[in-house]
Amino acid sequence: MKVERIGFAYNPTNGAALELRERAAGWCGERGIAQWAAPAGELEALLRELPTTSVLIVLGGDGTFLRAARAVAEVDVPLLGVNLGKVGFLSKVEAHQLEPILVQVAAGDYRIEERMALRATVHPGGRADPAETFFALNDITIARGSLARVCRLEVAIGPSHLATFVADGLVVASPTGSTGYSFSAGGPIVDPISRNLVVTPIAGYLSAIRSVVVSPRQTVRCRVLDSHEALVSIDGREDRSLQIGDVVAVAALYRPIRFIEPRGAIPFWDLLRQKVELLPS
Repeated sequence: MKVERIGFAYNPTNGAALELRERAAGWCGERGIAQWAAPAGELEALLRELPTTSVLIVLGGDGTFLRAARAVAEVDVPLLGVNLGKVGFLSKVEAHQLEPILVQVAAGDYRIEERMALRATVHPGGRADPAETFFALNDITIARGSLARVCRLEVAIGPSHLATFVADGLVVASPTGSTGYSFSAGGPIVDPISRNLVVTPIAGYLSAIRSVVVSPRQTVRCRVLDSHEALVSIDGREDRSLQIGDVVAVAALYRPIRFIEPRGAIPFWDLLRQKVELLPS
């Protein structure tokens, strides 16, 4: 694919990301390649530029990547992460590799890896018509607020009642998000190119069900039966308050988010091993 215009979504609070943005702009300018840049959290700016963009490169950590992914869930543009964070499961390259990767991207010398994303709808009082719809690449979490009290959550998969959890909350993760909060809560790590939903209670009290993996054809519905200050969190980047009786329905997004896989990128399972080895014991 011929690359005509490159977008850069960056973390505006990270000095290294600002420096990298300038390096990228200079590289594009020297080669006559059109480019633009915007903070990853400025959704309107990203949505305005993406329709005429060939690829979007994210400069930052996983949080920055998730903010940018929110935009490409609406406007289908391939996405590549340049890691400036600590773990960087979502990024394919490190900051020192910027210029060689830009050469590959400009030449269209890469393949595409499709990742399943999630759509969540909030139904006040369990009514059929949703009040809000959200997109997430990693996970949708229904959890208690700041008070140290558990939630009582009724969870259904399709037409079937799964369980009523007394827990700190519930995580519904995509395969890409299975290495995040879901894993911390005891869920399995799933191959990121698979299409499944991972449903994991957070610190469930006296529950025989720890985590289940669900077909992407199913919808996971979570009703708040009892809670103080319950909320729904989308990829950990935005929260919405929930009331008793509210239902959050989570389903697979039909159209995948397209990751750029550069030539020579580390395979996921090797990357996982390397990242885990770097974590503090």
